[in-house]
Amino acid sequence: MVKAANSRGDDPGTPPRTRILVVGGGYVGMYTALGLQRKLRSGEAEVTVVTPEPYMTYQPFLPEAAAGAISPRHVVIPLRRVLDRCRIVIGEARSIDHAKRTATVTTLATTEEGTGGIEIEYDELVLAPGSVSRTLPVPGLADYGIGFKTVEEAIGLRNHVIEQMDIASSTRDPAIRDAALTFVFVGGGFAGVEALGELEDMARYAARYYHNVKPEDMKWVLVEASDRILPEVGPEMGVYTVRELRSRNIDVRLDTRLESCENRVAVLSDGSRFPTRTIVWTAGVKPHPVLAATDLPKNERGRLSCTSFLTVEGVEHAWAAGDAAAVPDITAGEPGRECAPNAQHAVRQAKQLSDNLVAALRGEVLTEYAHKYAGSVASLGLHKGVALLYGRKLKGYPAWFMHRAYHLSRVPTFNRKMRVLAEWTLAGLFKREIVSLGSLEHPRAEFELAAGGGHRHHPPRPAPEPPKDDQG
Repeated sequence: MVKAANSRGDDPGTPPRTRILVVGGGYVGMYTALGLQRKLRSGEAEVTVVTPEPYMTYQPFLPEAAAGAISPRHVVIPLRRVLDRCRIVIGEARSIDHAKRTATVTTLATTEEGTGGIEIEYDELVLAPGSVSRTLPVPGLADYGIGFKTVEEAIGLRNHVIEQMDIASSTRDPAIRDAALTFVFVGGGFAGVEALGELEDMARYAARYYHNVKPEDMKWVLVEASDRILPEVGPEMGVYTVRELRSRNIDVRLDTRLESCENRVAVLSDGSRFPTRTIVWTAGVKPHPVLAATDLPKNERGRLSCTSFLTVEGVEHAWAAGDAAAVPDITAGEPGRECAPNAQHAVRQAKQLSDNLVAALRGEVLTEYAHKYAGSVASLGLHKGVALLYGRKLKGYPAWFMHRAYHLSRVPTFNRKMRVLAEWTLAGLFKREIVSLGSLEHPRAEFELAAGGGHRHHPPRPAPEPPKDDQG
């Protein structure tokens, strides 16, 4: 274990600078650090951001990236460019000892050196690691499930869907063809519904370029354990979404669970069995594991117990927001209600958090976080969507347009806004791209073929991390 250097002043004659550690480079981490570097005076504090990736992913654009409407590079925001006055450490926070004001972090360098983690000391902590996919102990899920939370998973899924259409087009085995053209999505929230809607739209368009694959040959199944989908847009819009999806021959199964997917057969709780090569798991999220490795107070669901000032309850010099934080919703009518863990709250909480942190450093009064939920928008494919905004319901093209307008206004940096707008404009003028670049997942395969002199082969795709049992 080694300690990372932390400057405490430029020279002995100056007071030490406050060391602010931001854990996480997602919505809260990036926007908090961005607010701090804008508001802090020169030499007032130093900000260190620990993040596993050198970019922030704008997750609402993942379905469109999977459908090919947006380039993967334009879904992510490079942190080193945006946070040019912060110190960026690419690594994973493994544990935090707030009593000692230290965080243990592993980086690519510590892995290569074999020295274990490094200790980063801090004076103020902003804990915003976000969330991870919530998995259940479903037999076969670790072997065949595909996630949809990162840009790599979104592009991998796009390549996989087109690859299955290629397999179906070239095989003579009807069982293989049927399994290749069956796509099962588990989870009826935003991620599952938007991913399914965009990819079904893309696959239906791509089918026109296959001589023996028609849209009606494909089977799309949405599995949801509750009695409705997209609860954020209200019951009426949820019913409309089900009706819209079913009109596109998408099989929507409510009050149904995935019981098993062993041997590439999806077995549902209603007794249905679907031989399939595609099982997309989007059934919710859970707090990041690093929260359990801290000495900070947490609620019964593992999220940090916070105040409306975005401080960790009962602890000094610790702040949190976003998915990792249980923040009271003071705009709600009933007591004890918490802010929903979504991007709408995360971005606004980050701004308030940076304001409050700067105010605390200067001995000023803190402000409570208060934001009345404005509503939600969801895309169901090209020119199709649903929305509930300030109590007003929208569907079809107006909702889809509102979805794009809202997220274009929210994606960080003017650079990304213009690039995304340019891609949407070009997509409206030219045909969709239907190319699969699945070979990118095995970039050395061609060279290994040349060096080894053997036959071309693609190594098997690595299995995802085994699912963790949340039920015990």
